[in-house]
Amino acid sequence: MIRIVDKNKKVKLSELKKIAEEMCDYLIKGVIDVEREILAIGGELHSDEESFLIEMGSKYENLWGINLYPDKEEFIEFDSIINIKPSCWNRSINVENPVIREKIRKIVKEIIEYDL
Repeated sequence: MIRIVDKNKKVKLSELKKIAEEMCDYLIKGVIDVEREILAIGGELHSDEESFLIEMGSKYENLWGINLYPDKEEFIEFDSIINIKPSCWNRSINVENPVIREKIRKIVKEIIEYDL
């Protein structure tokens, strides 16, 4: 089930680990809206979360796919097929713009509570 988290409705790192285990994986796919500063998690695919956020009013150009690794020090990976956005000057699965990457880091840091 897709879940939205933000500064007011945070998620604990222990919860992320549980979600990853339930999905039989070591990572969690997420899509972040850098304008609204919200994160969708819990979907099987980034595209599911992207569609969910668009239905909630997010704009395509503000959505970026990331992977969260709850057990790794390098917590955020900026790779997703949905990141291929030639119209936004992003031609690879990586978030290439350092300003957007930094926004993503800042938002994730504000949304996730490190309870472990």
